[in-house]
Amino acid sequence: MSRPQDPHRPFFPLGNPFRRILPKGLQMSPRLISILNSFEETLAERLRKLIPEDQGDVLSLTWMKLAMESLCETHTDMKTLITDLDLPVTGWDQNWIDVYLDDSMRLLDTCIALSSEISRLNQGHLLLQCALHNLESGTPECCMKARSALDNWRHHIYSKNPRVQSCRSILDSLVEALNLPKVKNSSKGKVLLHAIYGVKAVTIFVCSVFASAFSSSSKNLLDLAIPDTVLWARAFSDLQTRVSGEIRELFPSEKSTGLKELDSVDSIVKTLYPAIRDRLQQPPGVEEEALKICFTDLQGGAEKLSEGLDLLAKQVDTFFETVLSGREALLCNLRVTSSDMNAVTGGKIWEQQAVR
Repeated sequence: MSRPQDPHRPFFPLGNPFRRILPKGLQMSPRLISILNSFEETLAERLRKLIPEDQGDVLSLTWMKLAMESLCETHTDMKTLITDLDLPVTGWDQNWIDVYLDDSMRLLDTCIALSSEISRLNQGHLLLQCALHNLESGTPECCMKARSALDNWRHHIYSKNPRVQSCRSILDSLVEALNLPKVKNSSKGKVLLHAIYGVKAVTIFVCSVFASAFSSSSKNLLDLAIPDTVLWARAFSDLQTRVSGEIRELFPSEKSTGLKELDSVDSIVKTLYPAIRDRLQQPPGVEEEALKICFTDLQGGAEKLSEGLDLLAKQVDTFFETVLSGREALLCNLRVTSSDMNAVTGGKIWEQQAVR
């Protein structure tokens, strides 16, 4: 794990994971190879589409929405792959189940943290609307109220969210779990863990970018070294290099608000202060051109920010539901398996798994 003051070297947690999940001598059928290759090629293409064309687009709400959409699609692909493998829960190793359930819970916690920050930032829209309403009136008293609302807005957006601050520890635990359990003579299990590794690595990286954006700090970025044995390794490396590099360049002193649209509104607010001051110094009835321009700019910027946050919030909610539905599907299968096993044996096999 790298820090801004240290060399940013990617790493394998506890060694190369594929030495454990790809035992020698275990062969895959052409059908399984096709399933895995299709999954990895699709993942690689999604990663390539996320590489930003222009500098500064990385932490835009538009890019973040696309990244979260891509993550949802990848997790959905994972469900499809499990179905295609036709690997029943009874064929899953207990360790795989434990890792999946633990990781899904961590992802749900991460989603809650990200959603809380999006909601907090959106609450600032009310302060901007209050400022715009008072500026439209134009009286000295209303101008003072507008300036007070803008002061409150800046204090609000620069304050820290404890939930976002906790994301780093959650992501660290996900990185530690990248070292997947060993496959025991199962070619389908081999494909499953291959896919799980890809989903986890991409999810960790995207979530670390979100945590960096919402905390205005590159300390939350995580650099991962991906084995070149997977088809999506090059695409992941290119994306990580581009995105992480731009974020670290953006946050050398950690004075940015993080989000591109948020920075834009903040810049407009800063220019409003002298415009309001000049307006207060003018006789009543005198129009101030600079104030009118800033008013119009703030209207547009505030609306764009609010709309972007709303769309991102919906996408994070979709990701939450995607992770939750996958978790519930596994738990449901465990309960069904438990009932079937108890009906046959009269025992309590799987019972602990079913209630996890």
